[in-house]
Amino acid sequence: MELAAAGLFRAKWSEQIHDEWIRNVLKNREDLTLEQLNRTKELMNSAVPDSVVEGYGDLVPALSLPDADDRHILAAAIVSSSDAIVTFNLSDFPKKAASKYGIEVLHPDDFIFHQFGLNNAGVIIAAQRCRARLKNPPRTAVEYLETLERQGLPKTVAELREYHFAI
Repeated sequence: MELAAAGLFRAKWSEQIHDEWIRNVLKNREDLTLEQLNRTKELMNSAVPDSVVEGYGDLVPALSLPDADDRHILAAAIVSSSDAIVTFNLSDFPKKAASKYGIEVLHPDDFIFHQFGLNNAGVIIAAQRCRARLKNPPRTAVEYLETLERQGLPKTVAELREYHFAI
């Protein structure tokens, strides 16, 4: 989110994507409320101009993915002329299914790692801002990087470790 809010790339999502992540977070985090997550959704939408994709519904039935419930994501990516779908669930979006629409499917770690080559300072500043927002409890740079690693971002962490003093 911080990379998108900084304008390092053009993030896109749909209301249906929001509904899906909110539903999953509520299922896994009993300490959060629907109101809190709706507030997060609104903050996301306002932080990233022109991020909400609409008008993709007619395309959904024509698409084929292993999980039919994921077709709306590919449809939104096609309609928004996105270059990539960034997801931990790579198996849900086979390369062949997305590439015929000129869309790459990337793991978040690979996506962020590639951002280093495009704007090293921007990625470091984004990490610094993310860590600075952690207040309950606050995290040291090392703790923050350990959290990112546990979340499945080892390449990103390997790059950021070099700049831990600035994070």
